[in-house]
Amino acid sequence: MIKTPIGLQELRKKIYVKAKSEKSWRFWGLYVHISKLETLRVSYTLAKQNKGAPGIDGVTFEMVETRGVETLLTEIQSELLASSYRPMKSRKVKIPKADGKSFRELSIPTIKDRIVAGAVKLLLEPIFEADFQEGSYGYRPKRQASDAMRRITTALQCGKTKVIDIDIANFFGNVRHDIALSKIAQRVEDTDVLRLVKLILKASGKYGIPQGNPLSTLISNLYLNSVDEMLEKGKLNTQTNGYENIEYVRFADDLVILVNGNYRHAWLVTAIIKRLHEELATLRLTLNEQKTKIVDFKDVNQHFHSPCSLKLSLKACSNKSVPTFL
Repeated sequence: MIKTPIGLQELRKKIYVKAKSEKSWRFWGLYVHISKLETLRVSYTLAKQNKGAPGIDGVTFEMVETRGVETLLTEIQSELLASSYRPMKSRKVKIPKADGKSFRELSIPTIKDRIVAGAVKLLLEPIFEADFQEGSYGYRPKRQASDAMRRITTALQCGKTKVIDIDIANFFGNVRHDIALSKIAQRVEDTDVLRLVKLILKASGKYGIPQGNPLSTLISNLYLNSVDEMLEKGKLNTQTNGYENIEYVRFADDLVILVNGNYRHAWLVTAIIKRLHEELATLRLTLNEQKTKIVDFKDVNQHFHSPCSLKLSLKACSNKSVPTFL
C-alpha cells in the first residue's frame, strides 16, 4: 500500500462527495489531472507494487529505473498533453485453468500503458465508487474477499439457503466497448478522457477488456453495475414483512445469489434467472449454462443441478408467467 499525496487524495475525495450527492452530474476537466506528474507517479508506484511481466516491448521495471522513472513520466506527460499518446498492443499470454484443460487469456500492457491506465483509474474510480452497490466487492477500495464471504455466511445463517452460482460466459472477452464507453459517458463529459479510454480499450482488440490492465477492474464493475442495481431492486420488491428474501455477492464477474430456502419462495429462483438473463442480454452477455449451478445448502450432500436443469429453467421462464420480481 502507498499513501496517496494530499493533493490527489483531496481531489479524489471531492470528486467522490460530488458524485455521491449529485447522481446526474457529469464531470469535466479531469484530463488535466490525469496528465499531472503527481498522478503519474502514484500510478507508477501502484504498477510496480503489482509487479507483473513486461508487455510487448519487453521493458521491465528494472529497465525503467535504470533509465530513470522521472524521464519516462515526463515523456508520458508530454504525449498526453500533446494528445499524441497511443497505447501499444497488449501481449497475449495463456494461463492454464484449474481444470487443466482450458486456458485464461491475459492481455499484458506495457509498463508505460499501465501507468496511463492507472492514472485514468485514479480519477474515474471515485466517480463510479459513488454509484456502485453494496453487494459488489471485487477490486474496490477497502473491500476484500473476506468481506464478501462474511456476507454470504450471514445470508446462509438467515435462511437464504437456496444458492445460485452464476457464471457469465467469457465475460472479459465479450465486453462491448461501445456499451462500456456509454456507461462512462453518463458521468464523464470530458471528451479527452473518453478518447483516451477508447484508445486503451481498442489496444486489446475490437471486443473485451484486458485482464492485465489496471483500468479493466473498474470497467468490469461499471459494466455489471446495472445487474447489481437490478438485484438491489429485487431485494426491495420481494420483501416479506420487511424481511429480505434475496441476497447477492458479486466479485468482478463472479456472482452468487442467495434465496430464502422456504418452499413459498421457490418461485424466486426461476424469476431471478429469467430477470438476470434479460439484464445480461442488454449488455450482450450470456450465462454459461454448464457452469451456472443451483444448490440448496439445507442439504449439504445435494449435488449441483445439471446444465440441462438450468436450460429447462430458462425455457420455462420464457413460456410461463411468474410473480413479479422487478
